[in-house]
Amino acid sequence: MPIKPIPSAACLALLVLLAGCSSPAKPSDPGGDTSCRAEAVPGMLGKPATAERVERAREQTGAKSVRVLAPGDMTTLEHDPQRLTIHIDEAELIQRIHCG
Repeated sequence: MPIKPIPSAACLALLVLLAGCSSPAKPSDPGGDTSCRAEAVPGMLGKPATAERVERAREQTGAKSVRVLAPGDMTTLEHDPQRLTIHIDEAELIQRIHCG
């Protein structure tokens, strides 16, 4: 059975569809780098997530905002490179820290 060539209009439509699946470029921040740096607070793992410690982590990482997530908490899927996320366990001890 011979293979039929794909019409050029169909190829163009396929390329347009595939281009829509690519990731958009990240917008540049004219104010400089405001992303957080989770690696700036490695000593906080295993410690209680007090309000003072959470705020200190936000300041030390350069994050614009912070959220604390306990087991079972609902989260959004949006990625915010300027947000610090702190995961705690049932005893409210810090288990993981990352940006996003």
